[in-house]
Amino acid sequence: MLNLIHHPASQTPTQAPLVIAHGLFGSGRNWGVIARRLADIRDVHAVDMRNHGDSPRAASHGYPDLAADLAEVIAHIGAPVDLLGHSMGGKAAMQLALTQGDLIRRLVVADIAPVAYTHDQNRNVDAMRALDLTRIATRAEADAALATRIDDPALRAFFLQSLDFRASDGPRWRLNLDVLEAEMPKIVGWPGTQGQFDRPALFLTGANSHYVRPEHRDTIRAHFPAARFARIPDAGHWLHAEKPREFEETVRIFLDTPARA
Repeated sequence: MLNLIHHPASQTPTQAPLVIAHGLFGSGRNWGVIARRLADIRDVHAVDMRNHGDSPRAASHGYPDLAADLAEVIAHIGAPVDLLGHSMGGKAAMQLALTQGDLIRRLVVADIAPVAYTHDQNRNVDAMRALDLTRIATRAEADAALATRIDDPALRAFFLQSLDFRASDGPRWRLNLDVLEAEMPKIVGWPGTQGQFDRPALFLTGANSHYVRPEHRDTIRAHFPAARFARIPDAGHWLHAEKPREFEETVRIFLDTPARA
């Protein structure tokens, strides 16, 4: 089963548990602040997706696989749950909603659509793999080395959260870079899953992001007829990291508002 980071409710839970599925190159630890703040009236479980963090390594990384992993987690926690997924995690969440929707009470999809994209993330795999970890002892050294290939300091900081400096044999990536590279067409793609999820779904995007375009809305509504749309101003694709308070409050309102009659 996937590695879980459990944030117990700080008071008697009155809402369904929340499961958070991170995006590509991320981990459950990336969501610590938001998870803890949402864990007031609900238990929150942030997962490490397969081939990430402390979860099992596998040779495949398609969305049916990732959805099956989430289904196993939900069976362990107890269905139904609220499910929040960002980017790759959002596609895995949509795949599960369209195939085993009874497991999910409410769905939050952060800055991704059920479509195939043409961009490729293997340049970032190459950048991480190019680091000579035998010559790096500190995060500052790793950042300086990574800066020769990645200009954006925020993106470098995000990637370096997955560099484990506590490993007994020296620094190592907590990512299965070989499989993520090989499976990249599946990760940026979409399996063309059919079906509908009729329960409430929030598609939350960054106003500065181009991942969810106006032309995607018809496709989203075809699969998620109860979809609602919201945008966070001055945020891009990593909207939860750029505007954590606004992200948390928008998710909280959606999860806590009683269903319409």
